[in-house]
Amino acid sequence: MPRSLKKGPYVDEKLIKKIVDKKPGQGGVVKTWARRSQIAPEMVGFTFGVHNGKDHIEVFVTEEMVGHRLGEFSPTKKFYRHGGKMQKELEQKKKEAEIAAAKAAKTTTDTKK
Repeated sequence: MPRSLKKGPYVDEKLIKKIVDKKPGQGGVVKTWARRSQIAPEMVGFTFGVHNGKDHIEVFVTEEMVGHRLGEFSPTKKFYRHGGKMQKELEQKKKEAEIAAAKAAKTTTDTKK
């Protein structure tokens, strides 16, 4: 459920203090752990280092991001892949096709010389 309109957007006070004296694009990355803070129009142009539980991921704020939360742009889980026997077979066929294409390209360049 979105935050009530009468309450306004939630932006961490410490985060606002960090950017109030700076100009966009100046001063490097602003590190923050406040993933729940909404992106305000004053934040456009800044680069934030949003913590994902392990390290800080750099997020450059644009106008389209206003109203979203900082945590949306710093995923906490890494997608590895769906797998299994079928996936391995498909990857093996793909590798074989790439090798065959490379050999065919090499033979065509050798015959032209």
